[in-house]
Amino acid sequence: MTALEEKLGYPFQTTSLLENALTHSSYANENRGRSLGSNERLEFLGDSVLGMVVADYLYRVHPNLPEGDLTRTRSALVCEGSLVEVAQALELGQYLKLGRGEDAGGGRTRPSILADAVEAVLAAVYLDGGLDPVRGIIQRFLLNQEEEKSTSRDYKTALQELVQQESGQILEYRLTGEAGPDHAKTFSVAVDLNGTVVGTGQGHSKKEAEQNAAKAAIARLKRE
Repeated sequence: MTALEEKLGYPFQTTSLLENALTHSSYANENRGRSLGSNERLEFLGDSVLGMVVADYLYRVHPNLPEGDLTRTRSALVCEGSLVEVAQALELGQYLKLGRGEDAGGGRTRPSILADAVEAVLAAVYLDGGLDPVRGIIQRFLLNQEEEKSTSRDYKTALQELVQQESGQILEYRLTGEAGPDHAKTFSVAVDLNGTVVGTGQGHSKKEAEQNAAKAAIARLKRE
């Protein structure tokens, strides 16, 4: 754990919090006799802590930015892809406690597991040391990347705003296919507008596929 604490730049007073943050539900389920809890509750708290810190930062740093732009920038900063990049920078995968099946299936590189673990670790830091140290970690690993991330649009929100310019529009995302092994799946999604396909996209998560489908739909609708 010491190596991870050094990467975080934060020494835990209660190391059991960090151990809990790294314990996936698959490991907890396989070791029920040891009364181990998974990191799911910490993940829940970490999601809120992360959102609050990022929202506070953007509100203060960009006093003239309208709400829609603030929302899109925050979404780009806290999305699964951004959190996976944080996990990779921390080499978080090697510290995770996974069940045998999840580990064998590539769980240490699975985007959803890594993103959830980042949120759980942030919650652990918050509970152990308060808001200041967790704010510092979020600043170093996420907010310092704001300029780059803010250029990456939340295409689903942008598409919704475009469609809402006319009343009575019905927008729907559909999963149209999955391919590849469990640890490296590719998802295909179509986005329908009033029952007609206006965009399709693929990604390594459903969220990523939906964003790519929305991006394609925006391009099409702007051409028409």
